[in-house]
Amino acid sequence: MHMKLTARLKTIADLVPKGQNVADIGTDHAYLPVYLIENDIAKKVIAADINKGPLQNAEKTIKTYKRENFIETRLGSGLTPIKQSEVQTVIIAGMGGLLIRDILVESLDVVKTVETLILQPMVAQDELRKWLCENGFKIDNEKLAKEGNKLYEILVVTKGKMEIKDDIYFEIGQKMIENKEPYLSEFIEGKIKKYTEILKTVESQNTVKAKEKLLECKEKLRKLKEVKKCL
Repeated sequence: MHMKLTARLKTIADLVPKGQNVADIGTDHAYLPVYLIENDIAKKVIAADINKGPLQNAEKTIKTYKRENFIETRLGSGLTPIKQSEVQTVIIAGMGGLLIRDILVESLDVVKTVETLILQPMVAQDELRKWLCENGFKIDNEKLAKEGNKLYEILVVTKGKMEIKDDIYFEIGQKMIENKEPYLSEFIEGKIKKYTEILKTVESQNTVKAKEKLLECKEKLRKLKEVKKCL
């Protein structure tokens, strides 16, 4: 019996550096930790979750696949169950960008001892990128994974300086463009659609805030179309 992963989790697994100790934060069913051990990607995995229910699900999966010697479960919020220098890679997937940021802020002492962060924010990806850029992190790689009609953004982050030439690259990661990600055109089209809809909503409003939003949306649309043209 071999663990089969969804496209999103498989893309994350493929980005994990080999032969390291890994922490999977918000592990849920521990599918990813089991896969990492099964395929000799990770040496050891700590599967952590804030809730007892998901952790019990994780423990069941680990027992089913007989990986108890390599995967340890821990209950706790964010990175608080992880000790300094205990892992080299941290995965935080399936949460909002602001929550991921808060988890990193809360445990910066642990983050400082980690080599690689693999982050998969569900929303507020632009705000997460901006925070990383302003707080001594650099995005080394970015991938898009597709499940059904949904596209997921996956960031590989290390410590260092990152130069962002334009704030549009907080919306669309520079590395995605460099990688010529297969779903990039569709991804940008989705952004254009989103900002076009926001534009329609604010156009009819007459407040100062709405006018500011209108200008912001128009500028973002212009830049998005420019990036799409260059693909």
